[in-house]
This record gives sequence, C-alpha cells and structure tokens, in this order.
Amino acid sequence: MSGDSTPVDTGDRPQKVERSVVLPYAPASVAGARQRLCGDLHAMKLCEDRVDDAALVLSELVSNALRHASPLPTPGNPENSVGVSWRVEVDRGSRQGGWVEISVRDGGSSTMPRVARPSVSGLGGRGLSIVQTLSGRWGTEMDATTTTVWAVLEISADDVHRAECGADEDHARSAVEELVERSAVGVVQLRLHLRDDERARSALL
Repeated sequence: MSGDSTPVDTGDRPQKVERSVVLPYAPASVAGARQRLCGDLHAMKLCEDRVDDAALVLSELVSNALRHASPLPTPGNPENSVGVSWRVEVDRGSRQGGWVEISVRDGGSSTMPRVARPSVSGLGGRGLSIVQTLSGRWGTEMDATTTTVWAVLEISADDVHRAECGADEDHARSAVEELVERSAVGVVQLRLHLRDDERARSALL
C-alpha cells in the first residue's frame, strides 16, 4: 500500500485530513483501506455511527471497482492496482459540522457505474444503492483511461457533539469505576481494622 497523506490538523477549527493510497487489485485491500479510513476518522473524534457509515461506503466502492472494473492503467501506477482517497473536514464551531469525501479510481469498465435494482431474493447488486442511501451526494468522473466514483457524507454538528459526549461519558465512567474501586479497598481495610480491634478486646477480657 503506497500513497500520500496530509496528517490530521491539530488546530481547533477546522480540522482537515487528506489521504491518497494505491492498493493492490485484490479483495484484501478492502479491509486495509477501511482500517486506514477509520483510523483517520477516530483521530478526528467523529461519532461511531458516522465512522461506520463512511467505512461501509468505502468498502462498497472498492468492492465494486474490484468486481466490475479493470485495474488502473500502467505506467504511472503499479501493476494491478486501484486508487483510493478521502478528504475530511470537521469544524466544531460550525452548525454544518463537516464532510467526508471518498473516491475510488480504477481502469474503468464497459458500462457506467449505476444504481441497480436487484430482486428481493438477489444476493448482490446493492453496492451503489447503499452508497446512495448513506451519502448526501455521489457521482462518477471518467476520462480516456480511468473512472473515479466518489461520494460525500455530510457530518452534522450532532455527529461531532455525540462523539464528544461519548468521550466525556467514558471519562466519567472511568472516574466512577476508580472511585468504586477505592471505596471497595477502603471497606476491606476498615473491616480488617475492626477485626483486629475485636481480637485485641477479646484478648484483654
């Protein structure tokens, strides 16, 4: 896996990250790309639901490229590869929250990527339907040798707020657990102290 990346912006607003990778034209690349994307989104402290949505969109786009399109053309790209990139911007001071743009580039196919209408009993054909459902916008760009399918997921202010609340809840939960643990230790020590006092009084009688 090779590519370029812009690290997560550590500033307060807005936070940005860009990553572009070239993956082997193989099913194992789906999991590798998903892990990298989730790592970036977790670093930007997005809520888990939106991270899952973005990971699913990425998985569907990469899977579709591997299933229906050719690898990227060479030279200029590694042999038998597919390109994956994402851009993320989060503004915690904005009502809009931010967005995640995901794109997958391949060598194209004989047909234009489109949303299929599979039967209820069909086992496949729902990839772009999932992308359409989860994304605010999606589309396709084609040139002479490559096809890029992209999707944009909107991040609401509530998505950011829920992530921050989740972190606060985890911190509070840890503090409570620590307090309970200390209290339990204190109770044990008190019981031992009382037992020793009781034994001392018994010896004097």
